[in-house]
Amino acid sequence: MTTTPTSTQPAPVTVIGLGLMGQALAGALLRDGHPTTVWNRTAAKAAELVTRGASLADSARDAVAASPLVVVCVSDHDAVHEILDPLGEVLHGRVLVNLTSSTSAQARETAEWAARRGTTYLDGAIMAAPAAMGTADALVLYSGPRSAFDRHESTLGSLGGSTYLGDDHGLSSLYDVAVLGLMWGILNAFLHGAALLGTAGVRAETFAPLASTGIATVAGWLAAYAQQIDDGTYPADDSTIDTHLAAMDHLIDESELAGVDAGLPRLVKALADRAVAAGHGGRSYAALIEQVRVAPDHPPRRPVGTASPTPEGQAS
Repeated sequence: MTTTPTSTQPAPVTVIGLGLMGQALAGALLRDGHPTTVWNRTAAKAAELVTRGASLADSARDAVAASPLVVVCVSDHDAVHEILDPLGEVLHGRVLVNLTSSTSAQARETAEWAARRGTTYLDGAIMAAPAAMGTADALVLYSGPRSAFDRHESTLGSLGGSTYLGDDHGLSSLYDVAVLGLMWGILNAFLHGAALLGTAGVRAETFAPLASTGIATVAGWLAAYAQQIDDGTYPADDSTIDTHLAAMDHLIDESELAGVDAGLPRLVKALADRAVAAGHGGRSYAALIEQVRVAPDHPPRRPVGTASPTPEGQAS
């Protein structure tokens, strides 16, 4: 049986999974005074947390039973179900916050699974390293029922900055991979630039400040491009795709002449070539999204929550 904390008492929380991130999550909760129950398949990983006041449960069932709010952070989606599937009725009436990396489809499937067990489910994505948890540098994204997020927002705030994205449980995972893709795009482009300049004896540390300035400049364009994308109009206020395309050829030529792998700029140019072929050459760079939205020779995916098309366009 769990008790409802008063407004002056830090709420009890259970943390399941004590890898580096799970330990950081439990540690952040303990720092803020939350009675914290922990469980891990390898109990030894809880030793340091126990010395700080955590309660080590004998089983996953006991861990879930100890708190109205259960945070899970394990290796993958399958591990979540391996641990929680056998628990049955003990999950009923609790709020389950899953901070395990997953796909949006897995998040939605887990939400349906939780609902069948009378469990309120929030999916989450951690946008920080373990060392940052519990600090202003940590950001955790949440999606699922707003009422559940609001009820536990103060407790979840112990983990770091909290951002609620909406009712669709899959949003956290989608945001997560979207930001990761952005990160890899920036880093890969920096590596390519460093390799290219390295052929002229320029050190990467010399390139880094100018690269940072370029990234900041591009970041300043995002709001206007985002508006163009949402409006579906792409006025060439700064430059056209045709102009970008010519510069892309220069980057490919420079790379090949220097003996640097030109695969990355060729990939970017292929996307621009498709946009020009589709009649977008005179539009802004944001118009490339029309090529990104649907892969070649692949049917478009129906957005979540929209109705399936009826045969031959007939009204349903």
